[in-house]
Amino acid sequence: MATREDYFDLLNQLETTRARLADLQAAEQPDQPALAGAISTVITDMKALSTRLQMEAEAPPDHGLTDLIGLGPTAADDLADTRTSAGVAPYDDTVTSERLLAIGDLYYQYQHERAGVFRSILKLQQLFKAGQVRLSTGSGALSLYQYDRQKVLRHTFKERMQAYKRVFGYTTVAPPPGARANRVFHRLFTSFNSQVARFYRDKRISGLFQPTRPDLAFGSIAQVRRAGLDLRASLKGASYGHVNVLIVEIGQLLEFAFEILAADDVRRLFGADTAWDVLEDVLRRHLREENWSSQRSRMAHAGREIIRWLAQPHILTTGRTEFETLLEGVGEYAEEWITSAQSLGTGKSRASTPSNVVRMAARREVG
Repeated sequence: MATREDYFDLLNQLETTRARLADLQAAEQPDQPALAGAISTVITDMKALSTRLQMEAEAPPDHGLTDLIGLGPTAADDLADTRTSAGVAPYDDTVTSERLLAIGDLYYQYQHERAGVFRSILKLQQLFKAGQVRLSTGSGALSLYQYDRQKVLRHTFKERMQAYKRVFGYTTVAPPPGARANRVFHRLFTSFNSQVARFYRDKRISGLFQPTRPDLAFGSIAQVRRAGLDLRASLKGASYGHVNVLIVEIGQLLEFAFEILAADDVRRLFGADTAWDVLEDVLRRHLREENWSSQRSRMAHAGREIIRWLAQPHILTTGRTEFETLLEGVGEYAEEWITSAQSLGTGKSRASTPSNVVRMAARREVG
C-alpha cells in the first residue's frame, strides 16, 4: 500500500525526469522533434501506469480511515504516512466497443432507409399486386411475395423510426414510451467530422510552411479528441436496449431488399444495370421523389467507418505521432461525409451557424 508521500514523490520524480530529458534533448538533439514527442509520451504513460497500479492496489478493509483519524496500532503520525487514493476508472475508458460497432451499423442502415430502399420495395410490391408491372414468375416476383409474407415477423416501420429517434435524434416519430431522443447526436457528429477535416487541412497547410518540422503542425489534437469523446459518450448512452437485435434484423432486411432490386426480372423491367439504378427509377417514376442515393450511400459508408473508429481506444492515444497515424483511418471519411452532408443541407455544425439555419438543416435531416 503506497502512502500519500510515496505516491506524490513518484509523480514528482517522473516530472523531474521529464524536465531533465527535455533539457538533454534540446542541448544534444535540437533538430529531432520526434524525440521530444517520444519523451513526453513515455513519461505520460509511466504516470498513467503508476496511477493505475495505485488504484488496483488492495485496500485495507476500512480503506485507511482508522490510520487517518488516529485509531489502532498503525495510526499515522503525519498526513504523509496515510493511504491516499489515486481516483477511479476514467469515464472514457469504460466504453464497450461491441455496442458502438452496432450503432455504426444502425447509422449505415438509417442512411439507406433515407435513400428510399424500403419505400421502393413497398412501391414495387404495390405495383406487383395490382398487376401494373410485367412481373410474374421470376426470382424478383417470388422475393416480392416473400417480402410481404415475412412482414409479420419483423419490427414495424414505426419501431424502426423510433429506434432512429432514440439513438440519433432523427425522424419525426416520437421515441418509445419512457425513452429520450438523442437530439445532440447530429451536432456532435458534425462537430467531430469538422474537427478531423480541419486537422488535416491545417496539417497540409503547415507542411507547406515548415516541411522539416512535422511536429509543429497547426492542427489541434486536443480539439479532435474532445469532439470525439463527446460524440462517443453520446452514443454510449444510446446504445442500450433492444437496438442490437433490431440492427441485426434491419441488416437482413436491407440485404433482402437489394436482392429484390438486383433480380434479373426486376432489372429488365426498368432496363437497369444495377440495383441502385432500379431504386432511382422507382423513386423518380413512381414515388416522384428527388434522388439523393449517391450522397446517402456515401454518408452511410463513411459514417459507419467513423463510428467504428470511435469504438476503438484510438481516441485516447496521447502521443502526437501515434494519434495522427491512427486518425489517418478516418481523415478521408470525415471529409467525404461533410461534403455529402453539405449536398443535402445537413452538414453544418450548430456551434458555427445561425439558429435559423440550424433549424432548417435539422428539419431536412429528420423529415
